[in-house]
Amino acid sequence: MKQTEHLRQLLSGPEIVVAPGAYDGLSARLVEQAGFKAIYASGGAISRAAGYPDLGLLSLNEVTDRLAGIVDVTNIPVIADADTGFGNGLNVHRCTRLYERLGVAGFHIEDQCFPKRCGHLDNKSLVPTEEMCQKIKVARDSLYDDAFVVIARTDAIAVEGFERALERANAYLEAGADMIFVEAPETVEQIERIAREISQPKLINMFYGGKTPLVSIHRLQELGYQLSIIPSDLQRAAIRAMRQTLAAIKTSGDSSSVAETLTSFKEREEIVGTADWLSIDRL
Repeated sequence: MKQTEHLRQLLSGPEIVVAPGAYDGLSARLVEQAGFKAIYASGGAISRAAGYPDLGLLSLNEVTDRLAGIVDVTNIPVIADADTGFGNGLNVHRCTRLYERLGVAGFHIEDQCFPKRCGHLDNKSLVPTEEMCQKIKVARDSLYDDAFVVIARTDAIAVEGFERALERANAYLEAGADMIFVEAPETVEQIERIAREISQPKLINMFYGGKTPLVSIHRLQELGYQLSIIPSDLQRAAIRAMRQTLAAIKTSGDSSSVAETLTSFKEREEIVGTADWLSIDRL
């Protein structure tokens, strides 16, 4: 089964799909090995892994290089962040073709102006609804694989208000999006209204510390959300762990004082499949 078809099968199932955010091959392998059924390739986390904020600073090729590494070392569907499509409709066409060739199972594009901002930052700006609808149509028309999942994201709540966000969401679905992603709802009531007023498949962004209140996965499933992404929590955990280890090394010259927090040499090699690779060339 193609990963695009696999993703559609998961999204049509009875259980909500939880996709933690990965930003490189190692984090993606950890998501798969933890038993999750899909991976979210977070544009924000990919940007921060390169040392830049999530402000649309990475080029399309820089992002697809990282996506290629994620897809290559995993065996479950990858849902990728495509930001604004990296420009206008022409850029959306090229972005869509590249993502499809990489083996990504689906992506979301958003209605912010290019370059964009992290969805939970202030002072965002949006393109007109008609322009975003055209981008969605271009994305759909650019695909060879009809099973590829096109997700339309709107950041309108913070810019135009909640009612306009719902209007945009419905317009994007009519333009051909398979799923809608209303970014950064600010209350549980808004989360519930999105679920109630949009009958088509829905994605929700659930991460600790953002503008959106946390709602249990069971409640989200009851409300009718099909996909929950957790974009940056793995990266935030890794940052904290690296800082603690660096502090130990700075103090004593080695990491022995935090040894109990370190993955063992053996476990590390198991995660990346060293033995499997060596067996390929074994006589």
